[in-house]
Amino acid sequence: MSVKLDLRWHLFKFYASAFIVLGLRHKAITIFEEMLHQYPNDPYVLSSLAYLKTQEGDKQGAIEMYKKVVQRSDAPAYSWYNLGFLQEEVGQVEDAEFSFREALKLDEKLDLAWYGLGLTLIQQRLFDDAVKALKKNTQLQPMSPYGWYQLARVYVDRQEPEEAVKIIKHLKEFEPKFAKQLERETGLTV
Repeated sequence: MSVKLDLRWHLFKFYASAFIVLGLRHKAITIFEEMLHQYPNDPYVLSSLAYLKTQEGDKQGAIEMYKKVVQRSDAPAYSWYNLGFLQEEVGQVEDAEFSFREALKLDEKLDLAWYGLGLTLIQQRLFDDAVKALKKNTQLQPMSPYGWYQLARVYVDRQEPEEAVKIIKHLKEFEPKFAKQLERETGLTV
């Protein structure tokens, strides 16, 4: 019986994948929803549905799927990150902070989770904690301008323009467009 179910699961997966390749996401969603009825709480099915719902603009539906994924004891860090990302996008800032922190408990080197955590802390005006999170992000992704940009903005909000100027100088070395944007937005020049 188990082998028959396993073959059926793979057949469902094959059809859903084929629909995705053909650009027929709605049909793939239908297949995954049928799979979910047959295989409740299957992490692959839940994650696939969450991804497709995100692609279709159904962020709340995707959040619900990711919430089911992270209820599992074997939920990976990236599922917590994806949940946090969507929660932050729809304005569930405190829930997003929790999700990013859970992702980081599982993988403290997940740079995107540090960045997301920083964004949620900024929105809550917890600037000291945001600086710590964004510094960790920039340590893990030193060539990505996004963490540096947000860190400079936080320094400006904290009335520490000299720290923001250091970041602008640093960005000029590898991302001059971001440096110029910060100069325009902050009025700081280097």
